[in-house]
Amino acid sequence: MRRPGLIDQLSEFSGALRNRGLTVTSDQTADMARALTLVDLSRRSQAQAALRSLTVTDPGQIPIFDEEFEIFFDRILPPRIENRSPDAPPSPGTASYRLESSGGSAEIDIADQGGASAVERLATRDFADLDDEELSAARRLVMSMWWHPSPYQTRRWVPGDGRRPDLRRTLHGAIGPTGDLMEMQWKRRRKRERPLIIIADVSGSMDKYAELFLVFAHAAQRRLRDVEVFTFSTKLTRITEDLERRDAKSALSRVSTRVHDWSGGTKIGEALATWNRVWSRRLARGGPVVLILSDGWDCGDPALLSSEMARLSRSVHQVLWLNPLAARNSYQPLTRGMQAVLPHVDELLPAASVNDFRGVIRVLESMTGLPRP
Repeated sequence: MRRPGLIDQLSEFSGALRNRGLTVTSDQTADMARALTLVDLSRRSQAQAALRSLTVTDPGQIPIFDEEFEIFFDRILPPRIENRSPDAPPSPGTASYRLESSGGSAEIDIADQGGASAVERLATRDFADLDDEELSAARRLVMSMWWHPSPYQTRRWVPGDGRRPDLRRTLHGAIGPTGDLMEMQWKRRRKRERPLIIIADVSGSMDKYAELFLVFAHAAQRRLRDVEVFTFSTKLTRITEDLERRDAKSALSRVSTRVHDWSGGTKIGEALATWNRVWSRRLARGGPVVLILSDGWDCGDPALLSSEMARLSRSVHQVLWLNPLAARNSYQPLTRGMQAVLPHVDELLPAASVNDFRGVIRVLESMTGLPRP
């Protein structure tokens, strides 16, 4: 009799949690499968923390989750693995499972998960150095990334447990049978998730990186509330709706039919001028963060690029420039395109590997504060 695969076990685990009163959707089950590709399955505590963060919404649910998790974990791994010393290396040939999701499948061989797992080794490699099979695995890693954006305080005040008196509501409550007590009402600043605008260079010099960055953009749309995505080579194209398809492969296929200047020349200044003229007034509200992926090779006018970058920078909260070449130790931003944009960029970040994308997420998650006036 065939032993159930891990995805089958996860489905049973989700069903058991639902029977105990937790709300676990099929999407959450898929997220759990992706999460287990990023932890060491030989360490029970890592897997438990990963799955608990995706399913438990109330402290009272923790004992129920822990009880069902013990049953689940004892089924997917033999107890002898967990009983060994935490610092001991995994035993050869312990177990191997195939995790299946909408983005494909990822082989997790616990025997390979020593000090640095195969997954983590792949995450550090430059996309340009990967073969087709490794690129497919890298896409799945990007799709499985966790996003925990920090909300920021807007200028709008709302009723709540804050430190600022809400005189209007306080005086309104003074009318009526309880008016003599004059209960003080308070208000706080409203919190919201900062919008994200992604602008990707799909010119010829970016061929090896643009596709993975659009997979990153697709993952952002799945996890964040407000994401707009554009591409440019010789002109700017909005692809937000094209990337909204659930399946990344289908979404990228649709993008390829919409973007007619893929692998063309690069006119960054003209693309940004189009964004500033056509889209800025509609999308720059709420203090968005702008991610621009480009190596800075530009065949346009540097003066135009500089002026349009300055205009863009003034209209948004921050501009992060993601350059795949910046991951190299010897890199210096000496091209005329990079020289034109650097004075108007808040951070220059590398974007050549899965780990680089993780670094971008950490920067996004650390952003707080009010939008620029």
